[in-house]
Amino acid sequence: MVGNKSCWGVGLLALFCMALPAHAVLNIEIIGAGENQIPIALVPFAGDSKIASSIAEVVAADLTRSGLFRLIDPAGKAPHKLHEVVYADWSGVDALAIGGVEVQKGGRVEVKFRLLDVVKQTELIAQAVSAKDTQLRAIAHRIADMIYEKLTGDAGVFSTRIAYVNRQGNANRLVLADSDGFGEQTVLATTEPIMSPAWSPDGNQLAYVSFEQGHAVVYVQSLLTNRRVIVANFPGSNSAPAWSPDGKQLAIVLTRDNSSQIYLVRPDGSDLHRITFGGTLDTEPNFSPDGQSLLFTSDRGGSAQIYQMPTNGGAAVRMTFEGGNNFSPRYNPDGKSFVFTHRNNGRFYIAIQDFQSKQMQLLTEGGWEKRPSFSPNGKLILFASAAQSRGILATVSSDGRVKQKMFSQVGDIREPIWGPFLKQ
Repeated sequence: MVGNKSCWGVGLLALFCMALPAHAVLNIEIIGAGENQIPIALVPFAGDSKIASSIAEVVAADLTRSGLFRLIDPAGKAPHKLHEVVYADWSGVDALAIGGVEVQKGGRVEVKFRLLDVVKQTELIAQAVSAKDTQLRAIAHRIADMIYEKLTGDAGVFSTRIAYVNRQGNANRLVLADSDGFGEQTVLATTEPIMSPAWSPDGNQLAYVSFEQGHAVVYVQSLLTNRRVIVANFPGSNSAPAWSPDGKQLAIVLTRDNSSQIYLVRPDGSDLHRITFGGTLDTEPNFSPDGQSLLFTSDRGGSAQIYQMPTNGGAAVRMTFEGGNNFSPRYNPDGKSFVFTHRNNGRFYIAIQDFQSKQMQLLTEGGWEKRPSFSPNGKLILFASAAQSRGILATVSSDGRVKQKMFSQVGDIREPIWGPFLKQ
C-alpha cells in the first residue's frame, strides 16, 4: 500500500528523464499535445540515484502521456530543499518539483517532495509518499497524480488500473495492469475465449465472460481472494456484464428466451429479471453514473445503434443516427456525454457524443478501433486498436488532441476496460 503524509512537499513543475525502464513490457508512442501545456521541471531527487531515477522516469512518463505538460530540462540545476531554490533561475518554468529519496528499514522507500509555483514563488504541495521498495512505480504514480491534480484541478488517474484480454495462439489471459500498461498480473488463464471484462465500482472484483464450459458464461471474480462465482449460465449465450454504480446489480445479456435481451441480476446470480422485451438484438448495456438509466446497443431500427432507457425498464430512445453502425457505448463519468465505436465505410472510429447538443465528434482517424472506456476522471479514453497485424492498447484524450499507442512485446490485446479510482 502506498502512503502519503501532508507534511512535506513537491515542486510544481519539472520532469527530467523521458526514458522508460529497461524492463518495460511496452513501447509507448505519444502523438499530439493539449492546447495549453504547462511547462514543468522535475529536478532529480536527492538520495539513492538508482531509485530516484526509476521514480522520476515514471513521473515524467505519466505527465507526458497526459499531453498537458511540457517538460523542461533542469540543465544541471539541482535544488533539493526549499531554501536552495532560486526562483530567478527558472525562467520559462511554471512549476518545479524537488525533493529526496530515503531508503528506510524494513524494505520501505520514502520520497519527500515539494511542488512549487515558480511564477507566484509559493509552495503548492509538501508531501511524503512511502511504500515497499518493490512498489517504486506505485510511489511515482501517486506523485504524478498529486502534481496533475494540483496543476489541472482534475483528479489524476496514473494510480488506477486497467484490464484486458491477451491472446497468444490458443492461450487466453485476463490481465490486470497499471494505467500505463506496466505491471501485468494474470487473473485467469485458459485455452478458451475470454470476453467483456468489467470492473466493480470498488475495484475489487471483475465480471467477465468465459467459454470454459463450451459456451458463454458470466463470472464474477474477487481480485482479493481469486474466488469466483457463476452469475449466469443459462442455455444459449450469457454475455456483456456491466456493473451498477452501487455495485449491487449487474446488467447482462441473455439469449435464453430466443432473442438477445438485457436482464438485471445480483453479483451472486440471484434476483434475475428482464428489462428489454423486443424480438431484436439488445446488447452491451452500460449504467449511467447515477444508476438511473442504461445505454445499450440494438438493431431494432435496422442497424446497430445506441439507445437509452430507464434502468427499471421502459421506453428506449435512440441516441445515434450518423454513419453505418454505432455500438459499445460508455457513459462519461460526469454524465454529460458518452463514448462509442462508430463504423462507417468499413472503418471503425472512436467517437464521443454530447447528451445536450446531440453532436458527435470523431476522436480517432479510424481503422480497427473498438471497445472504448473512459478513465475515471473522464479525461482519457482507453480502446483496442491494431498495429503490426495484432491488437494493441491505445488511448485518446476526450477532446481528441492527444493520442497514445501501447505496443506489447507479446500477444494480441483485446477487450480493454479502465478501472475505477483506487482508495488511498
